[in-house]
Formats: sequence, structure tokens, C-alpha cells
Amino acid sequence: MAFAGLKKQINKANQYVTEKMGAAEGTKMDDDFVEMERKTDVTYELVEELQMKTKEFLQPNPTARAKMAAVKAGISKLSGQAKAATYPQPEGTLGETMLVYGRKLGEESVFGAALIESGETMKQLADVKYALDDNVKQNFLEPLHHLQSKDLKEVLHHRKKLHGRRLDFDCKKRKQTKGGSSVTEDEIRQAEEKFAESLHLAQMGMHNILDNDVEQIAQLAFFAEGLLEYHKQCTDILKVLTETLHDKRNEAASKPRKEFIPKTLADLPMSMGGEMISSTGRTTPSSLTEGLNGMNNAKTPSAVSPGSAPGWDPFGQNAPVPQGRTNSRPQPSATAVYDFDPENPGELGFKEGDCITLTSRIDENWFEGSLNGKTGFFPVNYVHVTVPLP
Repeated sequence: MAFAGLKKQINKANQYVTEKMGAAEGTKMDDDFVEMERKTDVTYELVEELQMKTKEFLQPNPTARAKMAAVKAGISKLSGQAKAATYPQPEGTLGETMLVYGRKLGEESVFGAALIESGETMKQLADVKYALDDNVKQNFLEPLHHLQSKDLKEVLHHRKKLHGRRLDFDCKKRKQTKGGSSVTEDEIRQAEEKFAESLHLAQMGMHNILDNDVEQIAQLAFFAEGLLEYHKQCTDILKVLTETLHDKRNEAASKPRKEFIPKTLADLPMSMGGEMISSTGRTTPSSLTEGLNGMNNAKTPSAVSPGSAPGWDPFGQNAPVPQGRTNSRPQPSATAVYDFDPENPGELGFKEGDCITLTSRIDENWFEGSLNGKTGFFPVNYVHVTVPLP
């Protein structure tokens, strides 16, 4: 720093401390300037808060926002730039679940077909929501960000410079008034010119921001038009779904019902001594025949009761496992590669290196699993699958 610059910094510090102690009074700005500063501060807070709340409106799930921010930050560290990424829309997640279980119910199920129709519709709504996101980001959030990072930042710079030059001018003027100082008239004149220059720049910058109502209202109009178009498209899509579901309901109501007769134990195949018996006429061992006859004729002394019949196991729970076969298989599991702190009810927290038992896969972004007796959901990209789900 040059000597002149160092001297200016000393003058500003001197004047600031003197004013705070009440020993001197600096140049006062008029009421109009003070009001412009107040409105500019409000505008800065408004722009910052509006951007944050708009992002929350587009994606209400704080976990999803935090996850996307972490992914973008990781990409920035690895490649030096963050690729454009979108939030997972809840409509798309719900639609995927409907599609999965609709297909599992099968083509013969009218309810399954209705679920598939609903799932396709929810995915259409998710696509419309993505279009709304792009519209809002381009026509509303980006202009706000430009206002914050360019215009407001420049005004704050001029105001900060104005404050420093005002302190330097007042300090030199005060020293000259007291006498015995080496401050020359030329120095005071230069300080006053710079003070006036910064005052002009600060006023013009604040005026341009505060007098920009037309452009700012136009951005609000773009936002409202985007919402209107989004809700119109959603209405049209949901009208079609509603009509389809009414047709499916009528189809299910008109479908003839089959008479259902519950089966008894006699209709079920049962294991006895390694052989199966049933009521379909297949050959049964003589010992089992005697046992069954004993159930029907309790007076016969030689009757064999079900409990005493050798190898009696009505549900086949104790049937021997054939040699060379096993009922066990590796349990689906995954190893945590990052720490995950749950932010919402139902989420499962873990630390890097933990081994998590996998229960199911909710969608392309989330697993369900258990760890240390706790069960919950966690992001797919936070773990490495060691034993995949069947």
C-alpha cells in the first residue's frame, strides 16, 4: 500500500473513532438520501429472501434440496463445474410407485390397470412441473440473481466507498480547523471532490434500482403466467384421468363376480412321512389311511390320532430339506460411502463404513433398509451395494 493510501486509512480510522466517542460530528446526509439507503437495503433483503422462498416453492422437500446441493458441490470439486440438475418431483416418485404395483397386480386386475393409468398421469404432471421449474428459473430467478450479483452489489460498493471518503474528508477538514496540521488546501479539495463523486455514484445507483418498477413487475407477471399455464395443463391432464377412472370403476362394477368357496384342510396337500396326500384321489400310505379313519371313528381301539401318527406335520414345517440344498442365501446389503444425517421422519441415519441391510428399493433415488434395529429410508448415492436385492 502506498504511503498516501496508508495515510488515508489512518484518517478514516481516526475520524470513525472520534465520531463514536462523540468528540466530533461528521457530515450528515439529508433525509432523501437516508430514505434511499433504507429502501435499497429492503430491496437487497427482498431479493435474497425471494430467491430462497421460490426455490422452496419449486421443491418443498428440504432433504431433496440438500441432496441436490451436495451433488452439485461434489461435481464442482471433481470437474471444476456443476452440471445442471433437477429436483426429483414428488409427482414422478408417486407415479413410479403406482406403475410398479399396477404391473404387479397383473393385466387381469381392473384396479391394477387404473393404477397404471394414474401412474402415467402423475409422471405427466411431473414433466409439467419440470417445465414450470425451467420457466420460473429463466424468467424470474435468473433476473433476481442478476439484480443481486450485479446492480445491488455495485451499489453496495459505491456506498461503502462513499462512507470511507466521507470519513477521510471530515478528518482532514477537522484537522485543518484545529490548526497546527500539515493538511493542505489541495488535499482537502481532492478529498471533497472524491467525496462528491462517490455521493453522485451512490445516489444514481440507488435511484436506478428503486426506479425499476416496470421491469420488476414484468418479472412477477412472467412468474404468474408460468403458474397459470402450469395449472391449466394440470387441469387438462387430470380431467382425462378422472374420466378414465370413472370408466374403470364402471368396468369393475359390471364385471361378473365369481363365486368363491374357501378351501378346507382336506383340500390342501399335506406332508406325511415324506409322501403327499390330498383329496384328489391320489394314492396315500396305509398308515395315513388308518390315521384318517381313526379321526372319523373314535371307538376303534387301533385308531391312530393325528398327533401320534409318525411324521405328522400338517403344514409341512418340519419336512426334511433334500441333501445338497440350502434355504439360506446372502442377505441384501450395502456399505455407506458417506455420512447421512436424517432430516425428516422415516429416514435412516448412518456413518461412513456402516453395513446396512437392504429391505427394498423405493424408487431410483431411495432405498429402504435397517441398521442397529432401526428401519428407514436413505439415498441410493450415499451407499455402495455389496449384495443386491433379488
